Amino acid sequence: MSGERLDAEWLRSWWEHADAALTKLMRSFLTMHGFPPGQNAVTLATDDSHQATDALVDLTPIPSDLTTLYWVISGASLPDVDNGYFIHSPSTVARHFREYGPPPIEGEQVALVFASDSGGHLFAIGDSGRVWRSTTASWLDDFEVAAAGMREFLEQLDRRITSRL
Repeated sequence: MSGERLDAEWLRSWWEHADAALTKLMRSFLTMHGFPPGQNAVTLATDDSHQATDALVDLTPIPSDLTTLYWVISGASLPDVDNGYFIHSPSTVARHFREYGPPPIEGEQVALVFASDSGGHLFAIGDSGRVWRSTTASWLDDFEVAAAGMREFLEQLDRRITSRL
């Protein structure tokens, strides 16, 4: 496994920090940008999202960090953070996996697309634990390493949120 393993306690702390930073960002957004923000939130997991995570695990082997992520949060919609970032819900990940299959990432036996940006780039986590970013807005083109692991990916996202303050 590449990078530092994701821990539920660390993830809850990350969510609290991200939530507070998003609240502060939304309060100042109109003044800073001259137009109102969209809906920006990192959503905590629910019983329904836990069931969707279980269904995803039944569908295909998934990296443990993705299971940990979905056990704490069910997704994120951050249209006003940089180019916009979105962590897909576990049910969306399962639907996309059924529809498109795993993205073809060399060296990964199984990879799951779990996030995207407003430019159409996709983020996938492989069985190695690395997070990959598509080089184009396509499921089938090349992917490059974006982070050593899910924790690093979330730390990068946190820096993008706080850099807007």
